[in-house]
Amino acid sequence: MHHKKAFKRVLLWVGSALIFNFGVLYFLGQEKALEFFTGYVIEYSLSVDNLFVFIMIFGYFGVSDRQQHKALNWGIMGAIFFRMLFVLFGITLIHHFHEVIYAFAALLLWSAYKMAFAKDKQLQPEKIPLVRAIRKIMPVTPDYVGDRFFHRSKSGLMATPLLIVVLVVESSDIMFAIDSIPAILAITQDPFIVITSNVFAILGLRSLYFLLAGIMKIFRFLKHGVAVILAFVGLKMLLMDIYHISTSVSLITIIVILTSSILLSRLINENSANNSGQR
Repeated sequence: MHHKKAFKRVLLWVGSALIFNFGVLYFLGQEKALEFFTGYVIEYSLSVDNLFVFIMIFGYFGVSDRQQHKALNWGIMGAIFFRMLFVLFGITLIHHFHEVIYAFAALLLWSAYKMAFAKDKQLQPEKIPLVRAIRKIMPVTPDYVGDRFFHRSKSGLMATPLLIVVLVVESSDIMFAIDSIPAILAITQDPFIVITSNVFAILGLRSLYFLLAGIMKIFRFLKHGVAVILAFVGLKMLLMDIYHISTSVSLITIIVILTSSILLSRLINENSANNSGQR
């Protein structure tokens, strides 16, 4: 997808989320609208980490642009389904066992630490249980067969590497959901707000991927900014019963952190380039 076209689609999805947010404001009031927008910003910013992994996955498997479109489409549909399950499970758990919020808070803080300081691990699809299960159930073709998931040969039905790619994408998103769902539950536990903010963030993920795929290295501190956001939300959840941080304060804090990480990435890159040119 061309960058200009991807940029227009990103604006379209963000605009759709804002229009929906105005609907929430009109029908449900200011507080719910603020919760939706804050949750949307959190989920959209956390999706940046998904993009780093998607780039690794597609690079590892040598996936073409056309195949990436199909893989992301199926990955997004699966992500929406599984996140709905996680949301309902998480909210039910908190309502019946309130103390579980401290476990969620600890999970967010640990995730923030790993994102900020842990070294990136090499992608190892063969260790993913779902991938190993597919290889045991049916053989996999050595090469891609267009954008098909299955291929019928003389020896019978075979899976293609593209099916493996979708399973890896789906598995990675499930892991990310373990971080992102507790993060938004720190803002609101309204199932409607949590699910809709997640859905809008996920629907815009494909366009965001094609917009940023070629320039992700420019935003070198964006991942650290997302880690700080996770840490902030984890602390908010940890202090929930002691001190309430309002949704408006949370939103302002998250936007400031995100904007600062982007600006810092650009400034340091520009300064590095100028210094290199002077040598």
